[in-house]
Amino acid sequence: MSEPRINDRIRVPEVRLVGPNGEQVGIVRVEDALRLADEAGLDLVEVAPTARPPVCKLMDFGKFKYESDMKAREARKNQSNTILKEIRFRLKIDPHDYGTKKGHVERFLKAGDKVKVMIMFRGREQSRPEMGFRLLQRLAEDVSDLGSVESSPRQDGRNMVMVIGPHKKKAEAKAEDRRRKEADAAGTAEVAAADESAATAS
Repeated sequence: MSEPRINDRIRVPEVRLVGPNGEQVGIVRVEDALRLADEAGLDLVEVAPTARPPVCKLMDFGKFKYESDMKAREARKNQSNTILKEIRFRLKIDPHDYGTKKGHVERFLKAGDKVKVMIMFRGREQSRPEMGFRLLQRLAEDVSDLGSVESSPRQDGRNMVMVIGPHKKKAEAKAEDRRRKEADAAGTAEVAAADESAATAS
């Protein structure tokens, strides 16, 4: 977005002026608006250039720009950049392999990412979709404390697909992870200090 025109860059004969507290001043000549801005120690900022006449407001443009930048940065920081992770299961999966893959799903959900779980049917397994459905339901129940089913199991050619979404947003998960790391670091520092004082005492 391009920056608004301010002060001498506003080249129109008259403007609809808005005061610093949002009060409507009315339509004034641009010279008068600039004089009022100068007297108040503020800038004349064009806030609606397409209006006829353009709408201008008296404000501290530097402060306004700083606050806008901070809001934009905060919005970007809190944006949930959720990634769709994919994990594949075989219909006849052994318990150890199931545990490993379930661990991956839990890790993804803890990080605030969605997980697309896919069961691949081979050969005659395609005639047993209910077994795939049961396996996906079991997985959904096993990870229900971290996420919930967003897209129920559905047949997609030779595969059956389900999407699980995290309970926590990406930004929340990141903040929690950062807090945990800081707490761990503080705990390690305390232990090190205790060891040092014990060593000095002896």
